[in-house]
Amino acid sequence: MKKLDKVSRLVLFGLASLLSVQMPLIAAQETIKIAVAGPMTGDNSEYGIGFDNAVKMMAEKWNADGGIDGKKIDVLTYDDRNSPEEGVSVANKILSDNVSGVIGHFASGVSMAAAPTYNKNKVVEISPSASHPDYSDIGEYIFRNNTVIEKEARASLDIAVNNFKKKKIGIISIKTDWGVSTSSVVKKLVEKMGNGVEVVAHEEVIEGSDDYSPAIANLASAGTEVVIVVGMYNLVAPVSRQYKQINPNVKIVGFSNAYSSQLLELGGPAVEGVAFPVIFFAESEDKNIKSFVEEYEEKYGSKPSALTAQAYDSAGILFTAIKNVGSLDSELIKNEIYKLEYDGVAGFTKFDEKGDVEKTFTKVVVKDGAFKLLKE
Repeated sequence: MKKLDKVSRLVLFGLASLLSVQMPLIAAQETIKIAVAGPMTGDNSEYGIGFDNAVKMMAEKWNADGGIDGKKIDVLTYDDRNSPEEGVSVANKILSDNVSGVIGHFASGVSMAAAPTYNKNKVVEISPSASHPDYSDIGEYIFRNNTVIEKEARASLDIAVNNFKKKKIGIISIKTDWGVSTSSVVKKLVEKMGNGVEVVAHEEVIEGSDDYSPAIANLASAGTEVVIVVGMYNLVAPVSRQYKQINPNVKIVGFSNAYSSQLLELGGPAVEGVAFPVIFFAESEDKNIKSFVEEYEEKYGSKPSALTAQAYDSAGILFTAIKNVGSLDSELIKNEIYKLEYDGVAGFTKFDEKGDVEKTFTKVVVKDGAFKLLKE
């Protein structure tokens, strides 16, 4: 075999060095670090804790099968307190901890505050819950395993108008980026519906308040027949309770973020009849979903919400991408995620060129103190 001259050896050495920097091998890592970011404390902590539980459960499943190329997956947890400012701080902390991907954040506003940091530094972020239309435009490393809010708002209105047969719509929304943008989307969709369907009143409230009676009084005086609640379970429950004290026949429609056991605990009999669209339904007879729900309930003492299921699938997508490319190179991982077709507990997932997904909604209603399918 012909020996390489000195110049050729130097060129090859340089190329090898360059490749080792751009394409870090899994074998060189002690563990594969994955971050989970969300509200682990505060009013919305159930969502962040659900994300953390789900990702750790998926990691345990992979680790029991040898991890990724024999390396253990190590899940690191970060509390962003559902604050955009804290979200940016957490994003910088995550970068310093050398993770290979991020599952989170929860709220669209926090996700959008943190995403530029991840994208600039070429770290994949998959939010299981961000629905603001501008979120995925932030960059090519930014994904959402959730639908854009217009599609979910359309599904909520479908329940209000076609299932409940109501035309006079009242909106009560939280004063957050997500609440403002979502209520605006609902109004625009109603304007296009025609057939006498109209928004008769809209009230904005501060998240976490205990008394919504002034807003409810305004909605009621406007002749509201069905209330679209743009908020989490901690808004849906008290609004339902307080509204039904003055009008027990009012219909309440929420969004998938209200689908939580906490809604039943906080609302009690007052949330009977509350309905919303969900991507994941824990009572499904599908064997994979039943297995996931049973395992989650056994480990954590409650049934997983739709967003928890989407976090579980998000982790599976990220782990699969890393395994498929056999590298921790972020560009390779990102490119593989765009190619993946993943059949998870929250349905089939295929990201488009923006990092968005299409999902099918199921209509759910609270009946006899439990979540049931809403029949046509």
